[in-house]
Amino acid sequence: MKINRIILIISTIIFSACAGSEETKETISSQENLVNATIWFQRSPEMKALYYQGYNLAKFRLASFAKQKTRKPKAVVVDIDETMLDNSPFEVQQIIESKGYSPESWKRWSALGKARALPGAVEFTHYSDSLGVAIIYISNRKIDEIESTLKNLDSLGFSFANKEYLLFKENVSSKKMRRDSLSKKYEIVMLIGDNLNDLSEVFENRGLDWGTSIVEQNKKEFGNRFIVLPNPMYGDWEKNIYGKGDSLTTQQKRELRIKAIYGF
Repeated sequence: MKINRIILIISTIIFSACAGSEETKETISSQENLVNATIWFQRSPEMKALYYQGYNLAKFRLASFAKQKTRKPKAVVVDIDETMLDNSPFEVQQIIESKGYSPESWKRWSALGKARALPGAVEFTHYSDSLGVAIIYISNRKIDEIESTLKNLDSLGFSFANKEYLLFKENVSSKKMRRDSLSKKYEIVMLIGDNLNDLSEVFENRGLDWGTSIVEQNKKEFGNRFIVLPNPMYGDWEKNIYGKGDSLTTQQKRELRIKAIYGF
């Protein structure tokens, strides 16, 4: 009898341990890969330093561009998300809810108008305004997000928070047509964004080398007309990891991330 009781107790302990292990696995978010990147974005002083560095450099270059004579008025094209506005709380919510991006969840976030300004962003728009250079916000936010975005920008004190300076997505994600249209009215002297596609259409088809060769071909423009800001949370660089992997499982995505990196 004692042996049977001991076996029963041991079995119960093993079962409880296994059940606890299963529960632990279930609590790990499918978006766990975002955790370190989001902590870095929200907490690291390096992130703030890089944004200040980017906008300080942008001011320095803009002062030079503003002195140049042009037939058309000058403009700086800026992206909004992770360039002007900090949407990292949206990434946090994805982690908490263990759900990937969806247009519906994004719309709920953007409608709140609670994104904070990124370091140096507001001040840069004021500086550009003082030089008589317009800020044009070209964003892939949808046109039905214009009102909530304007309220957000205006509440934070951004210059040029007006509909005429916003070019949002209607049907096409590529920003080329919007930049080309803008060029008819303005001389675009600088472009700022967290995604290379914010700067030029040449970065849209990156190829198997992740666009490294295209960056090499345009290296003289970085820190000159092109200002790139850091965003480790998401971007077009992810396409080289997952391809069109909308139906990939969490495990398959993890395996592809591991495959994309290299050691010694």
